[in-house]
This record gives sequence, structure tokens and C-alpha cells, in this order.
Amino acid sequence: MLSPKKTRYRKAQKGRIHGNAKGYTSLNFGAYGMKAQAAGRITARQIEASRRAITRYMKRAGRVWVTVFPDVPVSTKPAEVRMGKGKGSPEYWMCRVKPGRVMFELDGVDETTAREAIRLGAAKLPIPVRFIQRHSGGMA
Repeated sequence: MLSPKKTRYRKAQKGRIHGNAKGYTSLNFGAYGMKAQAAGRITARQIEASRRAITRYMKRAGRVWVTVFPDVPVSTKPAEVRMGKGKGSPEYWMCRVKPGRVMFELDGVDETTAREAIRLGAAKLPIPVRFIQRHSGGMA
């Protein structure tokens, strides 16, 4: 599972996810990709489940790039604990995803395989996503 090696602060505030993605809104590595359509919090477990679903369908042919990284700690208090007494301990990692952000990229497979792999990977995520592809057109 993905998690940072070191962090500046052990606990983070929840925060809000406003606006659209500033960077990484187009494909950089692969020919096909998965783009977020809404803002949301994606956990490390969800990223890994999505990656596994994609690579399993592709039968390890081609290549997959994961372009999001869970770098925000989420803390929770134990079950049946009274309110107060400070913030809970960090339990898992998540990343904030804004609309327009490319989360996965694929290459080395045909379009129908890529579409189905992205569809299966998208089922593991809590936000709506869109299949995108690199346009190989140009000046004639």
C-alpha cells in the first residue's frame, strides 16, 4: 500500500476540496487514462484496489502508471471512546483529488481493452471518472 516515507506533520486537518485541478489534466505517459470528474478523497486502499483491477484485466500486458499519491494522514478515534481528550491517532492515508485530475495512465494495449480495464478500475473508486485517450492527429 502507498504511504509517504516521511512527513513534516503527523496529523493533518480535514480541509475542503475546492476548484478544479491545476496540473496533471492531460496524459503525460500513456495513450489512455482515467480522469476524475468530481472532487473527492481517495484512500491508499482504493488506489491499490483500482490498480489491481486494471492490471488483472490487462493480464499484465502493457503498462500502468498511478499518478496520484496518498500523502494526507487521516486520524480516527477508537470505537466507544468519549468525546474530547484530543485528536485520534493516524489510521490510513488518502489523497485529495480535484475534478480534471488524471489518476491512472495505460499504454501497450488496444482501446477496447483499455476502456474495459478503466471501467473495472473506476468501480473501485468513490468518485465518477472519465476515460480519456491521446489524440494522435496533427497537421497534415
